[in-house]
Amino acid sequence: MRKIVVIGAGITGVSTAYALLEHGHDVTVLERQRYAAMETSFANGGQFSARNAEVWNHWSTFLKGIKWMARRDAPLLMNPAPTWHKYSWLAEFVSHIAKYRENTVATTRVAIATRRHMFDIAEREDIDFDHVCRGILHVYWDKPGFDHGTKVNQLLVEGGLDRRPVTAGEIASLEPALQGAFYGGFYTPSDSTGDIHKYTTGLARACERHGGSFHYDAAVTKIERRGRFRLTYSTQDATAQVIEADAIVVCAGSNSRDFAAMLGDRLNIYPVKGYSITVHLEDVAAQEAAPWVSILDDRAKIVTSRLGEARFRVAGTAEFNSAAGKADGQLPSKPARPEPADSVVVHSPHLPQAITFSSPWLVTLAFLLGPSRVSHRAVKRVVT
Repeated sequence: MRKIVVIGAGITGVSTAYALLEHGHDVTVLERQRYAAMETSFANGGQFSARNAEVWNHWSTFLKGIKWMARRDAPLLMNPAPTWHKYSWLAEFVSHIAKYRENTVATTRVAIATRRHMFDIAEREDIDFDHVCRGILHVYWDKPGFDHGTKVNQLLVEGGLDRRPVTAGEIASLEPALQGAFYGGFYTPSDSTGDIHKYTTGLARACERHGGSFHYDAAVTKIERRGRFRLTYSTQDATAQVIEADAIVVCAGSNSRDFAAMLGDRLNIYPVKGYSITVHLEDVAAQEAAPWVSILDDRAKIVTSRLGEARFRVAGTAEFNSAAGKADGQLPSKPARPEPADSVVVHSPHLPQAITFSSPWLVTLAFLLGPSRVSHRAVKRVVT
């Protein structure tokens, strides 16, 4: 039996550990946070979506990024401060624009297979992750946006995705809570929403049932190879521990670049930071008012997701910047924690005015849901 160490207990790391256990390996997962799924897999947009398979390597993305640099309310933000890491990554990003079509089609096929695989595991392991199967509705406000979306849709359909155009009237029928003078949209009935944090923690427990071992508060600081791999990691009390393995799988998000360097490899990965809020729907009126169908607003670049009956999440803004708590090219000395603005939990039946106008994409959300659904209740900020 081979001893394999997985670095990282997000959705990728835990899914990898589960697959390795299924194949009979001895698996240990090292995670620098106190629990599984506490970083990228904690509070993302919540969409289980093959619709989002379109790759970003397109000249329109690059040009929009340049145009939006001067706007604080831009859906795509980039800190222009020069670093070798950032601009070498950008150069590689641009070099792959020529493969936009083939990569989008291939990614769609992988996304469809991955989505099916995840749902099969959830059913087999009885994982409750507030799954809502109402599809995803991508809305456009004007003809140019819709025409571009039509071209993208052709690639997604070529990849095997069931996604169809809808009129403004059909948008209103699919999701009555949505308001706006839309030109049209696209609807993907097979896409869904759910809490990836709950999914990942449930899968981690399944791994432990199948014999996997998880070490939390375990920040890997050194990797050597002396016949076998030798990993040194520090615990919460700063004690150094050593574990040996026959193989290593690195699933550490943007920090995978640093671990690859320890192994003499090169992964040119650059972090993209997102923002989300989660609204707790505390009564029947709130639950009936919030959309059930997941929404993607093409103009504001925001997504909304229903997480079961009692929660509603909104996510938006892609920010290209160094990871929280580190400068470019440096491994954090301790686990990075999100800043207060990264994760905001609203204990209110509807969006409070204080949060609605704190960010331009939340202003858009308030407009979509209508001013009558905006209250003045208090906001509780939660920093994890």
